[in-house]
Amino acid sequence: MLLNYQSSSEAPKNAPTVIVIHGLFGSLDNLKVVARALSEQFHVINVDVRNHGQSFHSETMTYPAMAEDIIALMDELAIAQAHIVGHSMGGKVAMQVAIDAPERVSKLVVLDVAPVSYHSRHDAIFQALEGVASASVSSRSQADELMSEYIATPGVRQFLAKSLKKTDKGSLEWQFNLPVLKQQYANILSQPVVNDSCLCDTLFVKGGDSDYILPEHKEQIMTLFPNAKAKVIQGTGHWLHAEKPAAVNKSIVDFLTR
Repeated sequence: MLLNYQSSSEAPKNAPTVIVIHGLFGSLDNLKVVARALSEQFHVINVDVRNHGQSFHSETMTYPAMAEDIIALMDELAIAQAHIVGHSMGGKVAMQVAIDAPERVSKLVVLDVAPVSYHSRHDAIFQALEGVASASVSSRSQADELMSEYIATPGVRQFLAKSLKKTDKGSLEWQFNLPVLKQQYANILSQPVVNDSCLCDTLFVKGGDSDYILPEHKEQIMTLFPNAKAKVIQGTGHWLHAEKPAAVNKSIVDFLTR
């Protein structure tokens, strides 16, 4: 089964390809601001990760499996090599592709995540999502009200609500595979599976106010990606591409075109 994707065709015919990978609870819509900025100079393939968006559902959510999804799509589209850009969970997928198949990756851009295991930080979100799923809501305002019992930040609720879709009966349901995401959450928190380092040119872009990339992660980053560089976008958190899209897009384009 192949991932759902959207491709751009605005760039010149011989332009390089960039594959863009979203994070947990998201879809390809989340990184459209990045995809649009890249589309003038690159062929952009913006994907829905398995169990998200319109891609297939699966009981497995390991990074090797998700990386294989990207490689299978590249094979199907006859893309021998591409730049890979990923945010959060998608950044780990991107790193796994580079580790497993370095010959398929030209340059790697990782948005606000490190190749490390994290502690659980989505307990309240899972409670909110399950509350909506069990309530049979018919409007986003109803869903927002239910989620507000667990999630105080309106922006987080708005982000999650983008994954609600209408059923044939008129109610709303989550487009992502919530039961599997919860069951496989430990795998999502884990670090990529490492068998070697990757020598591809790599850029880690950190939100200045985010705690996803910390000084203690530097050693692991440089061990796995010895040609890595870092860029900090000041005044942004984990959703840096939504908070300061112009600065994030410039850092990505500058890195990929130099």
